[in-house]
Amino acid sequence: MVDILHRVGVESASVDDVYAALTSIEGLAGWWASDTKGDTKPGGVIEFRFTAGGFDMKVIDLQPGKRVLWEVVGGPEEWIGTEVVWDLKEEEGFTIILFQHRGWKAPGEFMHHCSTKWAIYLMSLKQLVETGTGAPDPRDVQISNWH
Repeated sequence: MVDILHRVGVESASVDDVYAALTSIEGLAGWWASDTKGDTKPGGVIEFRFTAGGFDMKVIDLQPGKRVLWEVVGGPEEWIGTEVVWDLKEEEGFTIILFQHRGWKAPGEFMHHCSTKWAIYLMSLKQLVETGTGAPDPRDVQISNWH
């Protein structure tokens, strides 16, 4: 198993601000996929629809201001059964996001693409909580013929 890992620091926003952007439909639509709906409570499923497809995430664990954990239950075969984890902490004036998309069966070209797109969307999340405006799909940076 292999994982996608990223660390991003956010200024001018608390862990509670970042947590809200990860746990509300309005927040998620503001930085990841404009077309987002579903149930953001534990056990609920959030549906993210993108120009190039979509994902369904089951909410497994929520620890306010600390952690968000989803299991991928719908989407591309490579994503099914993987977990997306957001660990949050405050450090020297920054809110630190430790991101994991873990449990990939094997690295491959699609994982390369997804790692880059996660980095772009993490920057969109940072932009949203710092400035009030993110760059969710379809306004995100397109990196290839896969979007």
